[in-house]
Amino acid sequence: MDSLARLLEAAVDAGADYADVRHMHVRDAGVELRDMEVQSLTDSDDVGVGLTVLVDGAWGFAASSGTDFVDTGALVQRAMRLARRSRTLVPHEFNLAAEPTHVGTWEGQITVDPFTVSMSDQIDLIRSRSHQLLTAPGIDHVDAQVGYVREHVRYEDTSGTSTEQVRYRIHAEWTATAVDAVRGSFESMRTCAPPVARGWEYLTGDCVSVGSARRWDWAAEFAQLPDWLAQRCLAKSVEPGNYTLVLDPTNLWLTIHESVGHATELDRSVGFEANYAGTTFVTPTDMDRLRYGSPLMNIVADRTTEHGLATVGWDDQGVTAQRWPLVTEGVLSGFQTDRTTAHLIGESRSRGCSYADAAEHMAISRMPNVSLLPDPSGGTTGDLIAGVCDGIYIVGDRSWSIDMQRYNFQFTGQRFYRIKNGELQGQLTDVAYQSSTPKFWNSLTALGGPSTALLAGAVNCGKGQPGQVAPVSHDCPSAVFENVRVLNTGGDH
Repeated sequence: MDSLARLLEAAVDAGADYADVRHMHVRDAGVELRDMEVQSLTDSDDVGVGLTVLVDGAWGFAASSGTDFVDTGALVQRAMRLARRSRTLVPHEFNLAAEPTHVGTWEGQITVDPFTVSMSDQIDLIRSRSHQLLTAPGIDHVDAQVGYVREHVRYEDTSGTSTEQVRYRIHAEWTATAVDAVRGSFESMRTCAPPVARGWEYLTGDCVSVGSARRWDWAAEFAQLPDWLAQRCLAKSVEPGNYTLVLDPTNLWLTIHESVGHATELDRSVGFEANYAGTTFVTPTDMDRLRYGSPLMNIVADRTTEHGLATVGWDDQGVTAQRWPLVTEGVLSGFQTDRTTAHLIGESRSRGCSYADAAEHMAISRMPNVSLLPDPSGGTTGDLIAGVCDGIYIVGDRSWSIDMQRYNFQFTGQRFYRIKNGELQGQLTDVAYQSSTPKFWNSLTALGGPSTALLAGAVNCGKGQPGQVAPVSHDCPSAVFENVRVLNTGGDH
């Protein structure tokens, strides 16, 4: 019997009604350069074991750090003690949704493990691209950072499930800055390449596009970024008002994340998650009733998306990865659940949304890949722009703000182009768009086709106390939203 099985046996002997155990090894590395000079090199390992027990409807959790197991008895006793103490504090019992037994292995698809690439080769690639930007006219500084993670999890529970899986993710960005020494001001712009569940081949371009998980054209972006930044420095400040917006997927993914992804987490909806970033305006009684957006809006949750950051074989409660609808033709049609919340909306099985970012953290409900489906017969982004008389085309994400109910929000971007009579008329600055979640999504009037879709996302979505971060992708096309309020953030209006 291995160490994980011994922990489960000891937990049952101590009186646990159910128990699961995770052995996690997370290796996290990165490189940062400023003006081609190395600023930091990181390479850390987080290894440990986390034991979760269910006793009389209450959860207990205990963990050990390091490569070796702590005393099995002590770990079990801590978890059991916490469960029994929780039972006196929590007014309700937790029910555990049934799940078939699973035995197997799963590994994310990569070509080159970043941890096998020498540090000198990594620095050479990052430095060469920094040099390309730094030697371009008008650019004074270039910051670059590359980070990558390998996450190895062994999971077992008292129901007989035993799985092992390995996930990878990588993210790289370069930020160019132009300084106006006379006015004492500066402008910056960064690359828009999204993080993905790929290996080092993503940075070298030695990979293929798989649907919306694109092979990123680094050469094209680096060739154009200096000119984009120069245009931004000369751009006119936006006139506040209501505009038709064409949102590029490099911008829209974040709006989906904040206004749909977090809003449809069931633990927020029922009040289990409130202290960190609030709850949500969406309630369980809204299912199949709430008009979330226009009939063009079809949102799916998916833990099986190829190269998706939240893609897994099984979640951290042993539930197999799934795909299901969250919004169908504009109407709320689903929630994100784990094994402790599924019954709250009358579902007998979890949607598989449990995740912990380290062995030392208890698994909580986390976002799957949440994606907006394109129009199967939709055109290109250019086609969408051609249909707009008076609007703004927004590319890339920058700052954002959303209230504690996931209702009122404000987003900016990297680049903003004025649209007049179906044509781009140059860049604008100081643009932010503001709306409420239902109003915004009900203003959706057109979607791009599959060719416009991009699998974007974030590696650092925050939730929980103690705080945890999770990687998550959002696949979406370009889209048109009418009559959206645009603010000027420059302070002169």
